Amino acid sequence: MASGASSSLLRRPGLLDGLDPEQRAAASAPRGPVCVLAGAGTGKTRTITHRIAYLVGSGHVAAGQVLAVTYTARAAGEMRARLRTLGVESAQALTFHAAALRQLRYFWPRVVGGRRWDLLDNKFRYVSQAANRAKLSTETEVLRDLAGEIEWAKASLVTPDDYPAIAARTQRDTPAPVLQVADVYRHYEEIKNSAQVLDFDDLLLHTTAALEEHGAVADEFRDRYRCFIVDEYQDVTPLQQRLLDAWLGERDDLTVVGDANQTIYSYNGASPRPLLEFTRRFPSATVVRLERDYRSTPQVVTLANQVIGASRGRPAGSRLKLIGQRPPGPEPRFAEYDDEATEAAAVASRIRDLLDAGVSASEIAVLYRVNAQSEGYEQALSAVDIPYLVRGGERFFARKEVRQAVIALRSAVGREPDGDLVTIVRAVLGPIGLTEQPPSGGAAKERWDALLALVELAEELAASVEDADLPRYVADLDQRAAAQHPPTVEGVTLASLHAAKGLEWDAVFLVGLAEGTVPIQHADGDDAAIEEERRLFYVGVTRAREHLSLTWALSRTPGGRRNRRRSRFLYGLIPEDHPAARVARSQQQGTGKPAPSKARCRVCGGPLMETMEIKLSRCAKCPSNVDEALLERLRAWRAERSRDLKVPAFVVFTDATLVAIAEQRPTDDSALVSISGIGASKLERFGAEVLEVVRAAG
Repeated sequence: MASGASSSLLRRPGLLDGLDPEQRAAASAPRGPVCVLAGAGTGKTRTITHRIAYLVGSGHVAAGQVLAVTYTARAAGEMRARLRTLGVESAQALTFHAAALRQLRYFWPRVVGGRRWDLLDNKFRYVSQAANRAKLSTETEVLRDLAGEIEWAKASLVTPDDYPAIAARTQRDTPAPVLQVADVYRHYEEIKNSAQVLDFDDLLLHTTAALEEHGAVADEFRDRYRCFIVDEYQDVTPLQQRLLDAWLGERDDLTVVGDANQTIYSYNGASPRPLLEFTRRFPSATVVRLERDYRSTPQVVTLANQVIGASRGRPAGSRLKLIGQRPPGPEPRFAEYDDEATEAAAVASRIRDLLDAGVSASEIAVLYRVNAQSEGYEQALSAVDIPYLVRGGERFFARKEVRQAVIALRSAVGREPDGDLVTIVRAVLGPIGLTEQPPSGGAAKERWDALLALVELAEELAASVEDADLPRYVADLDQRAAAQHPPTVEGVTLASLHAAKGLEWDAVFLVGLAEGTVPIQHADGDDAAIEEERRLFYVGVTRAREHLSLTWALSRTPGGRRNRRRSRFLYGLIPEDHPAARVARSQQQGTGKPAPSKARCRVCGGPLMETMEIKLSRCAKCPSNVDEALLERLRAWRAERSRDLKVPAFVVFTDATLVAIAEQRPTDDSALVSISGIGASKLERFGAEVLEVVRAAG
């Protein structure tokens, strides 16, 4: 069967020489079912492409008879490029949808006949018409959630008629009552079919139907393609699996590659079950485990293993334990901050240090759980002139709800509403969607988070500028928006953890690692959802090659109550002698929960209820004993440090924190960290200097 070209390929020296023993075993496994369990950074793409080259070169299959499918077009393009360097020109490497589109176009005249239906670029118009028929809102965020629910249903092989029962059984967090969602789904399919257009899921559905229902079509396809390779198999959906089964027929010439530790798309219908049950379906399958990590330093690998080692509910045999192959590097950094603004400023400062040390901006990433978190980092990086790119989400000030909010705030300036700045901003944003309690998940929650971020900017301004009013706030928003135009050069990547899948950087900052964000709040109480959040965290950790930083904040806003907890996923990871661990332990009472607040006035002993009272450790009615001379020295020191760090003064310490220091005159670390607003990170960065200022003041 081997052609001259394939024989030449096989004889070419070095085809398998560059592979480690496990990669070589996977690449040279005989035809038939092969399952490659490939951990993060273990060279799976290298292994896949060498396997294809080996099968072609050994005469097992012609290059044109190979179909390799993967999750993203970028990954497929990388696979094709590597195959070309190995001398394999005609093997197909595509996404499931791209492969189905080609096949459906080719077989359309025989299967359907007539004009080929167009492919929808955007289904929102049809979803909007369907929602209108079902008497549901047609606001953008509602339509986005409905479209996502339809995509999940089709990927999960759920019909409109079956949707109510299955949604109830699986406890779906639906964007509307299940019967109305089913109506939207049904109307959407009717409208779309009447218009003779296809969405992306239809490509897979119609191609599957063509192969299952038309024997001649299936025979022609299976005669053309003999060998199948599936990458990222842990993310396959029931619909993709059904198409793969239709491709295979009764054959078993299939290689799958995946890592159940990286299953993070369950909300889209993906499941690791086909990967975990592969050997049950194919008892004679060759199984190879790739655990040598060539991406990350041993320090990052050790942390990654600790993260995923705590997972539950998966067969032990499916778990991969990475083995670092790179030279040692720096230990991962952990830092706890008083508030999110301080956290973002500190991350920007650390990025500046890395840039000064020669790390390229394009090799640095800031990863967060939800896109609404990007704004704080856009602002912090802009403040120190670090270019950045936002990946996988709209820029903050370009979001529709933010644009609407800014217009409403500008309109309110002329009306001069009553109240303090924060109260006014909340009142203006209420009609736009800022409710007292957040909505449950989906696009509505993302919109709510963005509006809440605007309130937090108002709180920040009010805390740092005396008599801050609405005109000043709106002007500040305009300046922020103007300063954050897309950069014209490569920059630091800002991305959600989901958008970071499949990517890697020299330096990674995992930020916002507080309970309610990582894991996300709506996952609480659902063991499967919590485990998916753990895997998402693991994916974030394994994106880092050398530098890894993990941070969290105890409060949303400067001066706010520090009542947040670090993520449960961090417990057991932070070294016992780390300042963040010491502070965290002091806030726990052995239950894993924050200690209840028992703040009392240091003068009269009465309970403290207000944020500023807690900050100063005294009641508003009790007299201040502030040392004015010391306060002036502290302000001078803060001004110098803020200039050195190129950050606003409040990022170092707020005015209220300086007043508390000048009143309480701490003499050691313990006394200093007991002051609200001074956490582990502030103690580590500024503690010695502040105590020296206090001592020098006598």
